[in-house]
Amino acid sequence: MASDVLPSRLPVTDRTRHRRLREQGSLERAGLNAILDAGFVCHLGVVTDGRPLVVLTVYGRDERQLYVHGSVASRSLADGLPVCVTVTHVDGLVLARSVFEHGVNYRSAMIHGDARRLTDPEEKLEGLRRLTEHATPGQWSYARRPNRRELAATTVLALSLEEASVKVRTGAPDDGDGPDTALGLWAGVLPLTGVWGTPVPDPALPPGTPVPDHIARRAGTRHG
Repeated sequence: MASDVLPSRLPVTDRTRHRRLREQGSLERAGLNAILDAGFVCHLGVVTDGRPLVVLTVYGRDERQLYVHGSVASRSLADGLPVCVTVTHVDGLVLARSVFEHGVNYRSAMIHGDARRLTDPEEKLEGLRRLTEHATPGQWSYARRPNRRELAATTVLALSLEEASVKVRTGAPDDGDGPDTALGLWAGVLPLTGVWGTPVPDPALPPGTPVPDHIARRAGTRHG
């Protein structure tokens, strides 16, 4: 029986080979998993009717697959289509002494493959559970789960995590040892962080309805 865990190193394919800024590339699957675990929103790229289409959606994962979901009417969620899923986190602006050397500190993952539409009800529910728990751990057990009608109206795609590309940029500007240092200009990094705010209750809630612990404890914590 095949292992549930993919190899620790990402394979190099024609689609994942780092051709530019190779020093920012990584082949470590742990790096891919860390980038995926730090977010919950991705961009799903697909060609439909001969034209490129990029859709914003949420995702979840297990050790071997990425799950994305949407409406059954979405043309971007067709079974068997080649897709490219991208997840990016911006960690700061890199402000150099010259505009040419400006950049961004970031973490990015790109997954390639053929999307598989889940049709088995149990597998579909497991995909939705992964999506829900990835975004808000504890919510699957707290909220009402999808009924038959809702499940039928939802498409869940599975995409293998076997073929992926990872790039990360960190650190200061690259012109610290160049002639522009004589300009006497400030240079450095302007960090960007995200923090979860205080939960805002639905106005329709009865007064005194408590915020569940799994949501309340995220307030003030860092996202990503």
